[in-house]
Amino acid sequence: MNRRVAVVAAHPDDEVLGCGGTIARHAAEGDEVHVLIVAEGATSRGKTRDRAASSDALSQLGASAHRANQLLGTAKLELLEFADNRLDGVDLLDVVKAVESFLNKCKPQTVYTHWPSDLNVDHRVVSEAVQTACRPIPESIQEQILFFEVPSSTEWRLGAGRTFEPNYFVDISATLELKRSALAAYGSEMRPWPHSRSLEALQSLARWRGASVGMEAAEAFVLGRALVR
Repeated sequence: MNRRVAVVAAHPDDEVLGCGGTIARHAAEGDEVHVLIVAEGATSRGKTRDRAASSDALSQLGASAHRANQLLGTAKLELLEFADNRLDGVDLLDVVKAVESFLNKCKPQTVYTHWPSDLNVDHRVVSEAVQTACRPIPESIQEQILFFEVPSSTEWRLGAGRTFEPNYFVDISATLELKRSALAAYGSEMRPWPHSRSLEALQSLARWRGASVGMEAAEAFVLGRALVR
């Protein structure tokens, strides 16, 4: 039976960095994938938040997000406008309600979101909001919650107990090139090698995650919760 899948990411490009190959695999297998991007992703680059001054960058990011998700086969993409890298200044309840509204519309059995200990504050807030929205009350339909890694955030977090140690791997050998194409659509967000958010580094990461479990290429996750009904 085909599944409904939700991906909740903080910024445009996080969804592809974290699980782009998995999104493409779900879509290829007939699953319905819905993606929510919570923050606008550009206004933190100036001294103050100025949406007017960042309008061109915001428009470009939005167009890139739609292009990337179209390539992956996403059924629906929703872009919110929370302030970039300022989610720690927003009431968590506001973010939770936005995530709940999204989940109530798409009703997914599987949810992917950020590793809770990422260096980026928006990633951490979004992860907590998803966990709150997916709390296991009797009427909840979520059966799987999976945390993904985002290069240039997950591996930059220091401190004992905060290391990303994957225990769930998805074979993306057949969809790695689609992930690369989707990342290329986010050209303004990519960096040159040897930055960890370069195309070369991401290809190497997919190969390494795959080799860790005997596959050509994989994306790695931490399984937060799984229910067998």
